Amino acid sequence: MIPGRQGRGEFWFAFGVAMKVEFSGRRLLAVVSSAVVLAGCVGSSVIPAPRAATPAPRAANGAAAVPVGTPVRTAPPPAPAGVVDPGFQRPPAGLEARIHSLWQSFPGKTGIAVQRIDGDWAFAERGDDLFPQQSVSKLWVTLTVLDAIDRGELSFDQKVRIGPEDLTLFHQPLAARVRSEGSVTMTIRDLIETAITHSDNTANDSLLRTVGGPKAVNGFIARKDLGAIRFGPGERLLQSGTAGLKWQQAYSSGYAFQKARAELPDWVRQKAMDSYLADPPDGASPSAIARALTRLARGELLSPESTKYVLGVMSRTRSGPKRLKAGLPAGWEFMHKTGTGQDYKGMTAGYNDIGIATAPDGTRYAIVVLLGTTTSSVPARMALMQAVSGAVADYHGR
Repeated sequence: MIPGRQGRGEFWFAFGVAMKVEFSGRRLLAVVSSAVVLAGCVGSSVIPAPRAATPAPRAANGAAAVPVGTPVRTAPPPAPAGVVDPGFQRPPAGLEARIHSLWQSFPGKTGIAVQRIDGDWAFAERGDDLFPQQSVSKLWVTLTVLDAIDRGELSFDQKVRIGPEDLTLFHQPLAARVRSEGSVTMTIRDLIETAITHSDNTANDSLLRTVGGPKAVNGFIARKDLGAIRFGPGERLLQSGTAGLKWQQAYSSGYAFQKARAELPDWVRQKAMDSYLADPPDGASPSAIARALTRLARGELLSPESTKYVLGVMSRTRSGPKRLKAGLPAGWEFMHKTGTGQDYKGMTAGYNDIGIATAPDGTRYAIVVLLGTTTSSVPARMALMQAVSGAVADYHGR
């Protein structure tokens, strides 16, 4: 059986009293004396309204810049002498309890991690378990490429050819250009922008091929001591293996992959999915991801120039606008990467968002929400993520 509790719906206060959830001025889920129960009944979930996005600042040349309030630091600064920062050494009172109640009540395998980047604390729920990353893993490919650029092995302006033989599957806007033009040549800089901001699978696999394949990415992860983070075999082999298929390049065209998958016997698909979930080749733990984001933001993984660059790219991510980002109030900045896996019989294997939230005063938090298996509706999933990021903002400075 695939893990996950089935058929529970909407937001309720527990202990036998059903009440509507009200939102504060920041549109956060109210927490009374009991746990908040989140679940996935289609059409009936209470969803925090998305907050207005803050436009990304522009540099003098018109290019998007790293958001204001996200300075690159080499180490977490100490609390000012003689000034008590209640949120520096330990989480604000009540934040862990709020996150725990959200985590405990959401159906399926859920992992959450929060870490203060410019402070000295972190906490997590199922923080050491491995969860499918899906497109979250594109971040590690980009970091590996940037590390190679820092070491002089690649350059931003290096050109990469992409032909029909390089196309992947699922979300790949680049495929239309390749089919129309026969082949496309892009710089590494443009491929990074496309892979992260558009979550383009073909752009990401082109970067992966250029930097040396999965071995290079896993080598970067090991060299930087990022812990429980894996990088799988690449998009084509990962997705075909999860479905129970053997990859054929013909699957990159149209809906050929989906058609072949639908023709498989149920037992084949079930076995493949169970195998993937039991030991995901692209698995990562919430705590390891939060630590990696923290070290990235502190400037400990890349050169200052590459750190500033990748944070700027992450600030322009277009996917998942109603996930973690939508739970933050106006004035907060968010740099992130999403990931979404395949569906099977109402269950999604991986529905994720990870990122760096920056408060108006410059304080930064790494926030990770990984839904390893969930049968909840998509609005309920997004509402959980909004509630988590909203709680971080609500307790900031307390």
